[in-house]
Amino acid sequence: MNILPMSIPDVSLASKPNSDDEEHEKKILTLLSDRYKEKFTKFPREKGWMSEDVYMYQGFWYITDHAFSIETVIAVQESFQAQSTDIYIVTQPKCGTTWIKALVFAIVNRTKYKNINPLNHPLKLYNPHKCVPFLETEIISNVPTYVHGNSPRLFSSHIPYRTLPKSILESGCRLVYMCRNPKDALVSWFYFANKLTDKSRTQMTIGEMLNVFVKGFLPYGPYWDHVKEYHKASSEDPTKILFLTYEDMKVDTASKVKRLAEFLGFPFTEKEVANGVVDEIVTLCSFEILKEVNKNGDYRKGMANNTFFREGKVGGWRNYLTNEMTQIMDDITMEKFHGLDISF
Repeated sequence: MNILPMSIPDVSLASKPNSDDEEHEKKILTLLSDRYKEKFTKFPREKGWMSEDVYMYQGFWYITDHAFSIETVIAVQESFQAQSTDIYIVTQPKCGTTWIKALVFAIVNRTKYKNINPLNHPLKLYNPHKCVPFLETEIISNVPTYVHGNSPRLFSSHIPYRTLPKSILESGCRLVYMCRNPKDALVSWFYFANKLTDKSRTQMTIGEMLNVFVKGFLPYGPYWDHVKEYHKASSEDPTKILFLTYEDMKVDTASKVKRLAEFLGFPFTEKEVANGVVDEIVTLCSFEILKEVNKNGDYRKGMANNTFFREGKVGGWRNYLTNEMTQIMDDITMEKFHGLDISF
């Protein structure tokens, strides 16, 4: 299974799910399951997210039979070929993925869309996950998100650093990593999981989610190990891996957007700054705008666009976690991040 040469996104091809795409994905997932089942069923297994079994692969936990699964991760490792001009956005799930995707897409493509009707900008029409595809879904896609054209190609992923395809690590491409206060990530996971839970299953309580989160039994968990690996890699080569926090991005988004643009190789000119281009991108990618655009429609079957937009606030965990829960999370974070310049 090979990924075709791709470079410029044609998001119109992926505006909404259709039965052909869904059948193709099911077929590929079945093939991948058959190919890897004998291998992964021997891996450590635990009861995890929404009562599904999770399997440990290279130190992290994954579900199966899904677009974001152990099968697609292994397939990406084996078949994806990176290019030196690629840009990758990586996050732990529920750590501002949708927002950082929108920002990177808007920055890199600002010249391409500067003369169009603002209402026709892709981010005003499509979910950011359609504009910047996940490696995990691209590997099983019926219609490639990218077709022949100019670089860079934009991709995203939740894959841990140690598990990234060798071609990405050796290509010299740029990678943006963003993490978020684990307490806010926990609460976001809680709501996200319950939205996607089959109606035949009992809804999780915040206490049950805390237990699963702390043990790391969530897709791509444990959270802390995921963050630490990318932080270490960024410290070793900050010219290739930019490490960001959701909280810092929220404090002064405009200045962080300018920093992000410089890192990506698309710095803003003095004229652009004077003409308000940075502020326009910040507004275009604001939580309020993206939430309004995505209030209807589906990203994937059974996953509505609005599933990705709840509050988008910093510190919302205070309304959900008890003092005891907070202490548990703080103690683990202090232990895991000891000696690292990671703060929320």
